[in-house]
Amino acid sequence: MTRRVFISYQHADQMKARGLNLMTYNKNVNVDFTGRHLLDPVKSQDSDYISRKIKERIKGSSATIVLIGKETSQSEWVEKEIRWSKEHGKGIIGIRIDPDVPVPEGLTEYGAEVLDWNTPADVNQFDEAIERAIAATGRGRSMPTNTMSTCTR
Repeated sequence: MTRRVFISYQHADQMKARGLNLMTYNKNVNVDFTGRHLLDPVKSQDSDYISRKIKERIKGSSATIVLIGKETSQSEWVEKEIRWSKEHGKGIIGIRIDPDVPVPEGLTEYGAEVLDWNTPADVNQFDEAIERAIAATGRGRSMPTNTMSTCTR
């Protein structure tokens, strides 16, 4: 099942975020999600407007991937995106793109699974981690079919 996933990243890691998003189009790579992101910058300096655009993308997603680079743990925007993802009940995973970098506090508090992206083989873990994160929110379970006992109309 293809999931819609919001990609959160610190601006310095934009090329890595673009690469992750492009992998979803590569038939030789085992990832199956549709990236929702702000890879193309919002043409505004208004933080309220930018916040609304990010929240729209998060709301329409099943989960959030936080790319963890050298400067990610200092990013106020990444922390906001983690918080908004939690508020909307989204599954969250972290993907460390640089070795031995600190994990953002919001991910640690949430108890999010953190994976490493050091080799091409690491990418094969991403889909299963997304599914585990969604299942942990309780939204990943399949809904009961409408029967006399489950449909109130």
